[in-house]
Amino acid sequence: MIRDITIGQYYPAKSPIHKLDPRTKLAGTLIFIISVFLFHTVVGYAVATVFLAGMILISTVPVKFIFKGLKAIFMILLITMVFNILLTPGEAIVTLGIFKITKEGISMAVRMAIRLIYLVIGSSLMTLTTTPNQLTDGLEKSLRPLNKIHVPVHEIAMMMSIALRFIPILLEETDKIMKAQIARGADFENGNLIQKVKNMVPLLVPLFISAFRRANDLAMAMEARCYRGGEGRTKMKPLKYHKEDRMAYITVIAYVILVVVIGRCVPVHIWVF
Repeated sequence: MIRDITIGQYYPAKSPIHKLDPRTKLAGTLIFIISVFLFHTVVGYAVATVFLAGMILISTVPVKFIFKGLKAIFMILLITMVFNILLTPGEAIVTLGIFKITKEGISMAVRMAIRLIYLVIGSSLMTLTTTPNQLTDGLEKSLRPLNKIHVPVHEIAMMMSIALRFIPILLEETDKIMKAQIARGADFENGNLIQKVKNMVPLLVPLFISAFRRANDLAMAMEARCYRGGEGRTKMKPLKYHKEDRMAYITVIAYVILVVVIGRCVPVHIWVF
């Protein structure tokens, strides 16, 4: 389960999406995330599905590798669907004591599940095709206008990229510690909720110690190299927009127009939608 989380990992390849400017990928991901809330018909979801599937194929990242990350959000997905099904008012289909399963609740649960899946896949696709260094430069360049109101843009971009970079490292560390504790007789699966929480202590304590040690080592290494970001720092590979980036922007804008117009105006409905 822990190794199934793909957010923060980078998959090296030579696809057109890998070669795009990180600012283009950040903007495209943000626009895609917003777009999934702009429609509510089956045609809109079909257009979004085709667009996302096309991006996955172009990226050359294995489909199995991308969908593996969905295992990590299965419980969140399940809880969200159950809450929507049981607590959304509307036309009752089945009554279970004080709870009612409504037609509107099932429709809302399906929509929220699809949207959550698309958000995770879209975000994972961006991190899988962008290195942490590119992500830092892209964030810093995109947020540069905030410098005028004295927002520490470089520091924010650096913290976000380091946090993203540490996710797979800490997950691997967690997996190692868990296996070591299981070999020593620790039980993380049996017992009630309180016992499970208590059993997590031997896992969390060494994990936090390891995380602080890694953070301290990284800070010391940056200081030893006289690292100083922000104003006056030059780039080995400065970001520049190319023809491919302009084509990517045009494609994303065309997708948004298409999904809004078709998703809102074409009256095609299935029961759950």
